[in-house]
Amino acid sequence: MPRGKRCFPGGTVFHVLNRGNGRQTLFFGSADVEAFVRVVKEALLIVPMRILGYCLMPNDWHLVLWPELDDRLSAFMHQLMTTHVRRWQKAHHREGEGHVYQGRFKSFPVESDEHLYTVCRYVERNAVRAGLVERAEDCRPARIPRSCTPRTARCRSADLPCPPRATAP
Repeated sequence: MPRGKRCFPGGTVFHVLNRGNGRQTLFFGSADVEAFVRVVKEALLIVPMRILGYCLMPNDWHLVLWPELDDRLSAFMHQLMTTHVRRWQKAHHREGEGHVYQGRFKSFPVESDEHLYTVCRYVERNAVRAGLVERAEDCRPARIPRSCTPRTARCRSADLPCPPRATAP
């Protein structure tokens, strides 16, 4: 029996996350981070999405996303994750060797303005809580566009919380 379709109403902010299968490392270094950022930018050109914050950890990532239209979250995440998996497997010579992610992305709707602030603080401080940096500002900034419009194909970027420095196993 097929799994049911998830409903993501437009205009609702979501905390979205996923992690590597078996907690495997996804981001070994800056090349993996830059590749993920490129995939996000490409996905934004195909499916417009507002990004309020993010954090990339060695084995997982968190995004705070705000779709304008119903079911845009699913379309954006499908584009992002499918492209990222294919490119990650190719870059790490693991094509056809199983799952990269532990499963479908997880998403949690943000219920109020106060909840939004709490979620953004949580996401931005992830690297600090994990002991990867002392302050969220200590890591080098990575640039992920906050929004992108396909009509103009121009992305507006902002410095957001950055991914931690990761090392190869």
